Amino acid sequence: MFSKSKINEPGPKQAEATPTAAPTAAAPMAPQSDYKPSAPKAKPPASLLSSDLHITGNLKTSGDIQVEGTVEGDIRAHLLTVGETATIKGEVIADDVVVNGRVVGRVRGLKVRLTATARVEGDIIHKTIAIESGAHFEGSVQRQDDPLTPGGKKAMPSSSAASAPSAAVKAATAAVKTEG
Repeated sequence: MFSKSKINEPGPKQAEATPTAAPTAAAPMAPQSDYKPSAPKAKPPASLLSSDLHITGNLKTSGDIQVEGTVEGDIRAHLLTVGETATIKGEVIADDVVVNGRVVGRVRGLKVRLTATARVEGDIIHKTIAIESGAHFEGSVQRQDDPLTPGGKKAMPSSSAASAPSAAVKAATAAVKTEG
């Protein structure tokens, strides 16, 4: 019934309302119809690093990267997909990390997923993690509320939550001993 292009393009409606307008009046309206303030910016496709590509150095983008080749350096991205043929030697930092290939180094991500073909040799710092059966992982796993920053806020371990009641119990025990 309604289409977005008709709502966002006031130019044709104005031209229809004034069919006797001079040609010079129609020319300034053309740039207005190209401008759509409410139209969202299209997300660019993921950058693909093919299997025959070997990169030495760091990569940083606010977009998505799919690695099929070899990278010797750190990678920072929004979404990082490590292909089955890929090898990354360095730290990986991304909002979403999907590992199908090999990573030698630390992995930091809000969401980290190791598929059945993944090989990770290094620590994983995450907010949420999924490890499929068959994935190979050597290292430690640590949950943090903000894993993307090196000194990020750690999640409260269950042992520290239990320490507050134990302090109250110790204080109550000390009070009982002094009364008797």
